[in-house]
Amino acid sequence: MQASRFLRALARIQWGRGARHASPSRRSTVMCGRRIRRAAYASMALAAGPRRVWSRAVLRSLRRPPGATTLANRRLQTTFCRKIKPRKHIGGNQEDALRQLVPGGGRMDFCSLLEETGNYIQCLRAQVLLMKRVADSMSG
Repeated sequence: MQASRFLRALARIQWGRGARHASPSRRSTVMCGRRIRRAAYASMALAAGPRRVWSRAVLRSLRRPPGATTLANRRLQTTFCRKIKPRKHIGGNQEDALRQLVPGGGRMDFCSLLEETGNYIQCLRAQVLLMKRVADSMSG
């Protein structure tokens, strides 16, 4: 399911000027890379389904234009900036680090976070394998 969604998304990508010229510009290469990354994440999240918190968080972030924040998010950020003081120690908590790595992990209890992390890792592994196969088939 993930492979077919990813290949359809790749077919819909507008490659821009970089595909027509022998030496694509840096900007067009970066833009194509972003489009491929968005297609890969969207296909992975859609294949995982709406039951997963991380897939809903990924799809929500892909729907939002880059740099856009809602009024509620801005209020929440300013409230947290006023109340929470930065920690003094270096290194941090492993649970907090895991919450930052898994999309949508900030709102989960620890048990759910571990379950979502396992599923997220499986989907990332499948995504890497899929992209490797696509790259191999294009080069060979």
